[in-house]
Amino acid sequence: MSASRTERLLNLLLALLNTELGLSRAVLREKVYRDDAGNDVAFGRMFERDKVDLRQFGFEIETITDRGFGEDDPASTRYRIGKEANRLPEVKLTSAECTVLMLAAQLWERAALGSAAVNAMRKLQAGGGFADVELPSGLQPRIKPAGQAFDDVVAAMHGQHPVSFGYLAGSTGREEYRVVEPWGLGSRFGQWYLVGLDRSRAAKRFFRLSRMTTAVTADTSGSFEPPVRFDARAELDTLNELPLQQAVLDVVPGRLLGLRKRAEAVPDGGAWPEGRDRLSLTFRDPEQLAEELASYGPNVHVAAPAELRTAVLRRLKAAAAFTAESPVPLDFPEAGPVPRARKRTSEEQLTRMLQLVPFLVHHQGLHIQDVADRFGVTRKELIEDLKILICSGLPEGYPDELLDIQWENDHVYISEHLDLNRPVRFSEDEAGALLTGLAMLGELPALAGMSGDVLESVTLKLTGAAGGAGRLAGSLAGQSVAPEDSRAFETITRAIRDGQQLRLRYFSLQRDSVSERDVDPLRLYSLDRTWYFEAYCHSKQGLRNFRLDRVDALEPNGGPVSGLAVAEEGYPAKLFTPSDDDTLVVLQLSRQGAGLADDYYAERSVLLPDGGMLAEVRFGSTDWLPMFVAQHGGAVRVLEPRTVGQATADWLSAALAQYAD
Repeated sequence: MSASRTERLLNLLLALLNTELGLSRAVLREKVYRDDAGNDVAFGRMFERDKVDLRQFGFEIETITDRGFGEDDPASTRYRIGKEANRLPEVKLTSAECTVLMLAAQLWERAALGSAAVNAMRKLQAGGGFADVELPSGLQPRIKPAGQAFDDVVAAMHGQHPVSFGYLAGSTGREEYRVVEPWGLGSRFGQWYLVGLDRSRAAKRFFRLSRMTTAVTADTSGSFEPPVRFDARAELDTLNELPLQQAVLDVVPGRLLGLRKRAEAVPDGGAWPEGRDRLSLTFRDPEQLAEELASYGPNVHVAAPAELRTAVLRRLKAAAAFTAESPVPLDFPEAGPVPRARKRTSEEQLTRMLQLVPFLVHHQGLHIQDVADRFGVTRKELIEDLKILICSGLPEGYPDELLDIQWENDHVYISEHLDLNRPVRFSEDEAGALLTGLAMLGELPALAGMSGDVLESVTLKLTGAAGGAGRLAGSLAGQSVAPEDSRAFETITRAIRDGQQLRLRYFSLQRDSVSERDVDPLRLYSLDRTWYFEAYCHSKQGLRNFRLDRVDALEPNGGPVSGLAVAEEGYPAKLFTPSDDDTLVVLQLSRQGAGLADDYYAERSVLLPDGGMLAEVRFGSTDWLPMFVAQHGGAVRVLEPRTVGQATADWLSAALAQYAD
């Protein structure tokens, strides 16, 4: 959508909003389109496209036909937009409800519904019903769905389009091609599942996103109707948990301390040729455990069961095959911000402007930089928005029929809003992002101090405001974000609140060792149910991130925090803190693994023709990169430094050699 088209759509919207009797095509063509429309046929096509665009922005266009004439008679047909039907109902929230809702919205910060949640929150702020609040004790739960497949399935669910993908069938172990009507998406037993109609089998089926072997492709020319009142959570609850099994593992002596902590030694297990330690480990999901075991490479051999061994081998072989492919040209754009960030579109600009006008009505006199920060744009981009807005208005275009916005002395005021003073109603993905996020917060310890009715009351208010747009929420079922170890969570929360230092004993997976440290805790955050806390580590004299499930012991050491470091503003907190002393590594990512560029804060990246990506990432140590490559089984390989790439290939060969027989 070009800038001129953005202005035209905004003027068309204002014209249709500010008429009671409706406007005919002839009037709209003369007053809004003017000479841009060309001949009658071109104007007709342009007008129909614009009507579709306005509907996508949340505005239903009413068609009024004079009595005695048909709708196919353009001369007698008028158009208008009803004001109340398109507006978000007023939502009044308490401070506690605002806190809960902010946590729910920020769950999706780096997921497919992230932008939808941001837009929904801006609409609530624009409506004047949302107060600024602070999150409890620097807290931020987040979810990390299953990569690009999650994004693609959510988009197809929203548009009600069938999808196709390659799938590794659990029953046969073979890769199959599936065409599915995506009814719902949710998390169960720590995995994300798609539930829908498998067209080839004409039956409902569940598909684990981690078993998808190809990218998800939506058939935008096709459509389907999901079952009435479909409830993804109820469907996923019918899945039975996998039975307990015993893994028999042969481990290099003195290695894999974290694995040994969960396993039991098998007596007289040294019969394996290289004198390894034999361990027995209880597990349920072979695919989930295989991802971990593959990352250990030659340090572990899976003796049994066969299904687990096959899953580990599949990852190692895929990683080795991808590593052995011919290198691709390392052609990066000039240094600067990561170019993977999607270019801002005119659709986004118009969406922002429709939120900006009611926001300014309820927040008169804000500094222009404050407004830009609220909307996540630069000062220059905001001024471009304001320039378009002040040139937009009713068809006649008289001075008192234009939007009137001033920003003298860097403070923004609006005195004429032309009935854009209320935000547009929620879209399906906006309502779904907030309502699903609220459902995931139920067991979060940080909410325990609030009234038990807060979560329920804000959910009821949002459900009422969403109306029919809440349909998508029933198709999404997230998982609980409550931490596994609530005691450690509460100890850290209390230490952050009271400014206390902590003493912890911590297991490092990369170094395969245990250390003791004194730290200043700064904030808590999560990816799914894996919780981390960011802290200043006195032994390392820098910021570090610690996983709660790798903390062996944790208690206050009696001292106050030193104040040597503070948490950066905003989220997400970084799992890794790159520095200039780190090694610069060039990774090639498949389409399914492209999200790793964001996860590891790529400094530069560029898309490849096959949908994959080159990413330039800083790593403090390259020793663990073979583990990283093996874990992601064919989704990533190291191109530079070549010595690291060759070391990874040798490491994978050694891991595969264990299974040569």
